[in-house]
Amino acid sequence: MKRVIFLAAALLLSVGGQAWAADLPAPAPAPRAPAAYLPPPPIFSWTGIYLGVNGGYGFGQSNWTSPAFPPTGHFSASGFLAGGTIGGNYQFGQFVVGLEGDGDWNGANGTTFNACGVGCTTQSDWLATVRGRAGYAIDRILIYGTGGAAFGNVQAAAGVLPFANSTQTGWTAGGGVEWAFLPNWTAKAEYLYVDLGNMSCPIGNCSTTTAIPTTVSFTENIVRAGINYKFGW
Repeated sequence: MKRVIFLAAALLLSVGGQAWAADLPAPAPAPRAPAAYLPPPPIFSWTGIYLGVNGGYGFGQSNWTSPAFPPTGHFSASGFLAGGTIGGNYQFGQFVVGLEGDGDWNGANGTTFNACGVGCTTQSDWLATVRGRAGYAIDRILIYGTGGAAFGNVQAAAGVLPFANSTQTGWTAGGGVEWAFLPNWTAKAEYLYVDLGNMSCPIGNCSTTTAIPTTVSFTENIVRAGINYKFGW
């Protein structure tokens, strides 16, 4: 009899426990591990020293003024350019300042017969500039202005006379856009205006009829592209 009562009590406790457990709320799911933190990609820095190459075309203009004949008026003395570049930038915030120098072979050449029946020729075979740069960076895009000193070779001759040769100092100004297409490589397109002033071409080169030198001017509008390799940060 005691055994029957014990079994009945155990059965009642088991059924009651299951009913009580069914009334309890479902257990909360186990907390998930936090997602791995991925840092944002680094912002490109324009700070550093760079070397590069450049090439383009110069739409040059020259004018001769001589007591031996009327002014020739401006005539084309144009050609291709190609050379090397060295420079450095420093970036603070989104502003970039720097200094750049370049030296190019210059193929500018032109001849006029206006007021110069034998043909007045102006040419230049090299050009160099030293310029400051200032710009605004939008991550990997840099928009900049530039200006500074220009140095170039200007040659002039009339007809079959030998060329007079002068190294001229002038000025240049322009602007461009540069794109960092790889961590250390950039490509640019720019425009420069170059004024090399007036060359004094003596008798025997630009004239045979007067001892007073002929004044020869030379300017260029340069459109060129370049690729640079940046060292540093």
